[in-house]
Amino acid sequence: MRIYAATGERLYINADERARFLAVADAAGGPVQTLCLTLAYTGCRLSEALALTPAAIQLGPGVIAIRCLKKRDKVVIREVPVPPVLLALLDRVHGVHHAQRAGPIAATAPLWPYHRATAWRIVKTVMERAAISGPQATAKGLRHGFGVHAIRYGVQLNMLQKWMGHASMSTTAIYANATGHEERLIAERMWQER
Repeated sequence: MRIYAATGERLYINADERARFLAVADAAGGPVQTLCLTLAYTGCRLSEALALTPAAIQLGPGVIAIRCLKKRDKVVIREVPVPPVLLALLDRVHGVHHAQRAGPIAATAPLWPYHRATAWRIVKTVMERAAISGPQATAKGLRHGFGVHAIRYGVQLNMLQKWMGHASMSTTAIYANATGHEERLIAERMWQER
C-alpha cells in the first residue's frame, strides 16, 4: 500500500480538497451526502460503506461498526467514532432509529441500495464538482485522506490502525509519510511545543 503513485503523484486528498469535497457533498444532500460523509469521516472502503446497515449505526455511543470485508474468512468488526452531525444525518435520511426498532429485517437492509460502480460514480461526480482531479480523486483517495487527516490531528498510529482495519502497523505508518502542506502543519505543531 502507498500514498504516492510511482510517478510521484499524491494518492490522498489533502485538507483543502477534503473541505471542498465535504462542502459539495453537503450541498448534494440525501443519500449522496450521507455516503460521501460516511466515507470521509470513517476512512472505510467503498465496499464496506455499501455493506453498512442501520444495525451498524450506534447512535448512543456515537460509533459506526464497520465489517472489514478484506478478511473474508472471519468476521472482523471495527468501531469508528464519528461526529454527532453525521449520526443525526444518517438517522434523518435513512431512518436509522426507526429501522433499528422495526426489527431485524429493517435493521439489516443496506443504507445505500447502490451497486459498487454506481457508488464509485457518485464519489467521482462529487470530486469533479469540488474541483478535485488526479489520482487522488477516488474513494480510495478519501480513505488515504482520512489516514493523513487523522495523523495531522495527532491520532496515534495504534488507534488509526484499529479504525482503518489494518492488520499491520507498518501499513498504517504510511500515513505518517505525508509530505507537502500536511508535513509542514505537523512540523509546526512540533515547533509550538518548546
